[in-house]
Order: sequence, then C-alpha cells, then structure tokens
Amino acid sequence: MEQSIYFDNAATSWPKPEETYIAIDHFNRSIGGSPGRSGHRVSIESGRVIMNARESLAQLFNIDDPFQIVFTKNATEALNLAIFGLLLPGDHVITSSMEHNSVMRPLRVLESQGVELSIVRCSPQGYLDPDDLPALIRENTKAVVLTHASNVTGTIMPIKEVGDIIRGRGLILCVDAAQTAGALPIDVSDMNIDLLAFTGHKSLFGSQGTGGIYIRKGLEERIRSLMVGGTGSRSEFEIQPDFMPDKYESGTLNTSGLAGLGAGGEYILKKGIDHIRDKEILMTQHFLDGLKSISGVHIYGPGDASRQISVVSFNLNGMTPSEISFTLDEHYGIMSRPGLHCAPSAHRTIGTFPGGTVRFSFGYFNTEEQISYALGAVQQISRDQKK
Repeated sequence: MEQSIYFDNAATSWPKPEETYIAIDHFNRSIGGSPGRSGHRVSIESGRVIMNARESLAQLFNIDDPFQIVFTKNATEALNLAIFGLLLPGDHVITSSMEHNSVMRPLRVLESQGVELSIVRCSPQGYLDPDDLPALIRENTKAVVLTHASNVTGTIMPIKEVGDIIRGRGLILCVDAAQTAGALPIDVSDMNIDLLAFTGHKSLFGSQGTGGIYIRKGLEERIRSLMVGGTGSRSEFEIQPDFMPDKYESGTLNTSGLAGLGAGGEYILKKGIDHIRDKEILMTQHFLDGLKSISGVHIYGPGDASRQISVVSFNLNGMTPSEISFTLDEHYGIMSRPGLHCAPSAHRTIGTFPGGTVRFSFGYFNTEEQISYALGAVQQISRDQKK
C-alpha cells in the first residue's frame, strides 16, 4: 500500500490550508491572551482575532452585522441553542426525514416535553418537495428546521424556496449548514434564513472545536441562552447581558481555533466559493460516473453532482459497509466512513437502515488522480467479491 487518501471530509476536512495552520500557530506563539478580559495589548489583539473571524464569516454569508454571529464549539451546540432556546411546550415545529441527529435528537427531547413535531417525508434520493410544507403548517407552528444538504447522500435542499414559503407566514427558518458552510454559496438575506448553524472544522477549513450560529437581528429577544456566566462585559451586574453576541457567549472562547477559522474563511473568500464548488462538482461527477460502470455497486442520492455536495454513499453486493471501508483502508490506503453517519432517519428514507452505506466525501484538496485510483480500488474489490 503506497498511497494514503483521505475521503472523509464530511466528518472533518483535512488537510487544511496552510493559512489555517499559520494563524493558529501565530496566535499560540505570539498572542495568547484572553479576549475581552483585560485592557492589555495581547487581550486586545485576541479580541481582534475573534472579530476577524466574525467579519470573514459575515462576508461569506452576506450578514450585515458581524455581531449577529455567535461562536460555539460546533454546529451541534449551535443547533441546540437554536432549538432549545426557541421552542416551548405547545409549539409546533417542522423538519425533514433527512436530518442529522444534531437536529433530530433535540427535537425528540422537546417532543417528549410537549412540543409538537411534524416530519416531511423526503424522496428515496433525499429530496424535499417544498410544496409539501404548507399542508403541515398549523396555528401554533413556530419554526422549520432543515439541513441545507444531507451528510448521507449530499442532496441539496431547496432552502430558498422553503424560506419564501414560510416567511409570509411569520415562521422561523433554522438551517443546519454543517455540510454546506464554505462549500455552497449561502446568502442569509436572499435565502430568508433566520438561524444559520455552522461548524468550523469542515468546509470552512477551521479546526475542531469551532462553530457558530447566525441569529437574525431582533430574534435574540425570543431565544433563551443555554449557558450564562462571565462575558468580560457588564461585569458589575450578576445578570447575563442581553445584547449580541454576549448573551450567548459565556466563558472564554476557543480563540486559537477561531484564529484558524478566520483564516479559513479568508482563504475561501480569496479562492472564491464558486471556484471551490466547481472543483468539487468535477470530482464528484467523476466518481459517480465511474461507480455507475462497476458491477454490483448501488449508489444512493441524486447521482448528479450539480444537485448534491461532494458526498457519495454507495454499497456493494455481498459486502457490508464496514467490510468495504476496512478493505479500502487496509489494502488501498483509502479512508472512508461506513455505517449510519449519525443520521438514522436519513438512512430509513433512502432504504439503507440499519446497515448504512460507505460514504466518500471529497474536499477541495483532493485530486482527480485520487478519484481515479479510488474507482480502480472499488472495481478490484467488486471483482474479488465475485471470485
């Protein structure tokens, strides 16, 4: 085995741009202070690092006010803040059957506490039909919570269309952008997004332990804090500040991680989100076209790179996903992810529960040569299986 190829970017992107590594190292070696906790120069410089991250993400998502971005440790915490902070017993919420457990588990907890839940059934390819939504809306409906793209099939959801439908009804749209922030163009204004949860360590090229949520201006008045404590602001009061982002950012932030996230965001802005998307479409379509020619392979999802992110799930006759993924790693140096991908509802929707699938997820730093090599490996595994 001469090669080592990483195709698990939907779990966490790797490698990162050199700029990310440099920014994290520079913070740890040359700054190091606690942001907002003093007036000395390294504390002030730490605050600038965090502000830089806010501003790069605000530009990337077309957010007018960078202070409407709240930093968290990941998208899961951001979604918990939105879901538990917004919904109360007696409220009704709508979601889809393609959601990650970071959405489904909080909603199931709230359902047990008196929140009413409706789930839009998606197609076997993972598509959501926005025309299915109006029939589910009730007088007590407060929000719609949707993934922007499935982490299982890569299927891109019609977020703008959903936003157009529900905005006129006064509902709140919460979007899980864990898989799309940095990979697809996102404009919170044009897409009518009220809450945008994102993680830093995937397509935004930041490190693990970073993420956040955009909260539409004024909506913070309706969302409770999950955690309160020291913010470095209004320290004379024993009550939590009510202004953004301090209302939700208690405790010292992961400043070194946010230094890397800011650098990752700037890297994307420099390269251009459309350029990144075009490259990932080419690699994904190359892989899809190659898989379709291999006997015994079953592909799940759209099968069209223009309608999905760079995530491809498949199975091979006669082998479990774990067996396929192990063989790819052990004999070909290809790293993939088998199983249910923390999204059992999605696998039920596409018909792969409980066994799951093998998932390949490509990133900007993968190459066409690696795709071709992987196709050859799957082809060989298919041939060996028939012997």
